[in-house]
Amino acid sequence: MEIRLKRAYDTAARSDGPRILVDRIWPRGVAKEDADIAHWLKGLAPTTELRKWFGHDPGKWYEFRDRYLEELKSDAAAEDLNTLRQLIEEHKRITLVFAAKDTEHNNAVALRDYIVNGRL
Repeated sequence: MEIRLKRAYDTAARSDGPRILVDRIWPRGVAKEDADIAHWLKGLAPTTELRKWFGHDPGKWYEFRDRYLEELKSDAAAEDLNTLRQLIEEHKRITLVFAAKDTEHNNAVALRDYIVNGRL
């Protein structure tokens, strides 16, 4: 299983596999018909409160990641986690799509690590 990460503003590629948007809010300035998003799993996004607290401050990264992974254990995330599990079983490659400018400190990175480390 390969899990790619791409910003919503990057061009989709046929090799991406299913593109899964993992943000709660649709990326500003991206037309839905141009985004090539197969699934929008809002339940996998951090809560608005956590997202605002984090503010993409790299100094808060480790605490953000821990809090976010705790949120993934909630009932609110359960249905979308099940959908993600199915997609992973059905495809050799998926792409987690996010809007953040910081490509190293965002929820898609934390979610990929969560999956790769066998927590899903």
